[in-house]
Order: sequence, then structure tokens, then C-alpha cells
Amino acid sequence: MVFYSVAFLLGVMGNGLVIWIAGFKMKKTVNTVWFLNLAIADFIFTFFLPLSIAYTAMDFHWPFGTFLCKINSTVAFLNMFASIFILMAISIDRCFCVVSPVWSQNHRTPWLATRVAIAIWIMAVLISSPYLAFRDTATSLNEENITITHCYNNFAFSDNYEDDEINLLRATRHQAMIITRFVCGFIIPFSCIIACYSIIALRLKKNHLARSSKPFKIIIAVIVSFFICWFPYHVFSILELIIHTSQSFKLRKAMLIGIPLATSLAFLNSCINPILYVFMGQDFKEKFKMSILSAFESAFSEDSTQTNISKNHKSKSLSVTESNFN
Repeated sequence: MVFYSVAFLLGVMGNGLVIWIAGFKMKKTVNTVWFLNLAIADFIFTFFLPLSIAYTAMDFHWPFGTFLCKINSTVAFLNMFASIFILMAISIDRCFCVVSPVWSQNHRTPWLATRVAIAIWIMAVLISSPYLAFRDTATSLNEENITITHCYNNFAFSDNYEDDEINLLRATRHQAMIITRFVCGFIIPFSCIIACYSIIALRLKKNHLARSSKPFKIIIAVIVSFFICWFPYHVFSILELIIHTSQSFKLRKAMLIGIPLATSLAFLNSCINPILYVFMGQDFKEKFKMSILSAFESAFSEDSTQTNISKNHKSKSLSVTESNFN
């Protein structure tokens, strides 16, 4: 509850501020489009966190109905997929800036970034949509004979836990959901991100250009924080698959303790990004001398890496052309 509450307070205020500044107070650039969409994903997720806080506070009794049960879980995974897909798009964008600076200067526009962001949201909605179907509510009596309602994953669309075929269907769908989530929400995006930044590092080293600037550092920090916050959750999700075939008491106890902690860490990721935008923007001693608006403008401003690479590329092309004519 403490983790959820902190994530809600900081997430709603911080991401709301980012949306207001990047969406209404700053000139529209490719960087502001990326950061605005990250903030929207985190804001939507943290906005629904009070439902999870209340669910936990009421000893896991869900009084909000089946529809909000479905929406609450779907929004959580929508945030995860949208965030990682946007980070992947940012990495590809940065890679194009370094590898093809002239093309980027001519075609890298806020309108193109906006269309990519829309496509990302559509893809994230499609991948998250199964949770609308599988999430369900059920009632039972607790130890005090009080009726409570649970919000849970009903992968078999059945409350029959005695039939072997239904249990097999339940386990198969559960495994398919976790594997899909791990592959599409972690393995593929992070492989792409690592590949892009490896190419960037090699190209910058080869051309003896500055390795980073403010937006570059912020993007790296956002990616690292996403990895730290979400990787434990994926690890426990994979371990959860073993429960279907394992009777180990230690494993079940580890899952009982680890999953809530890993989930809390994943939720905190939604309130970290606004803090990174400010504190990665400049030296720590100068933070308190700036207004919040100036801090965000400094963080989101287009860096000079692309311009330097473009000038370098153009000067090399001009030299080659002159030598050919001579």
C-alpha cells in the first residue's frame, strides 16, 4: 500500500506536469512527442492506482465490479507495453540520427513521430486486450464467513477446478499470456534497444563525436530504470509457470512474497521518469536555481548531436565532391 500510494501521488503529479509542459508550454519537437507519450502512459496507469490501493487495504476484496476489474489490469499492461515500445522507438530514432543524419534532418519530424506514437498505442492496446477477456470477479467466504469478491485471471472462463481438461486449458492459456508478455514486452524491445545503442556507441566512437548530451543521458536513464523496475516482475512471472508442475513449498512461499514486491517495484517506474527529466537535465547544484518549466525545457530540448553529425557528414561529402571535380 505504501508503494502504491507513493507511485500514485508522485506519478499523477509528476506525469501531469510533464503532460502540461510538454504538451502545451513547449514547442513541438520529436523529443517532446516521445516524452509526452511516455508521460501519458504513466499518468493513465497511476490514475487508476487508487483502485489497487483500496483492493489491498480491504484485504483483497474487490467492490468495484467486473468492468473496473478488467480495466484496472488492462491499463497496467497497456502502460508496460506502451512504455517499452516508445523506448524502443526512441532508440531507433536516435540510431537513425547517428547512422543517417542527412535523412533524419530531412524526414525526422514531429508529425512522423506522432504517427509512430499512434501506431504504438494501437499495438499496445491490441496486445493488452486479452486481459479484458480473461480478467473476472468471483465471490467466496473468508475465515470469518464474510463474503468477499476477488479480481483474478479466469483463463478458462470457468470456476470448475476439478475437471482436468479445464485445468489444462487454464494452465496453457496462462503460460501463453506470460510468454507473450515476456517476449513482446521485454525480450524483443530490449534486444532492439541494446542493438541500437551499440551501433550508436560504435559510430560516435568512430567519428570522435560527443558520446552523449542531455536528452541522450535522460533516455539512457529512463531505459535503465525501466529495466530495473520491470525485470524482477518478468522473472517472477516466468517462475509462476513452474507452479503448475511443481509442489515445492519454498517456491510457493517465495512467489507469495516476491510477486507483490516485484509488482510494487514495477509500479514505481511510472513515477520515476518525471524525476529523471529534471535531475538529469543539469548539474545538481543548479537544480534548485531553475524553475520547473526551465528544467523540463532543458531536459526535452533537441540536442546538438544530430546537428554535429550532419555537419560532419556534409563536410565530408563536400570534400569528396571537390576532390572529384579537381
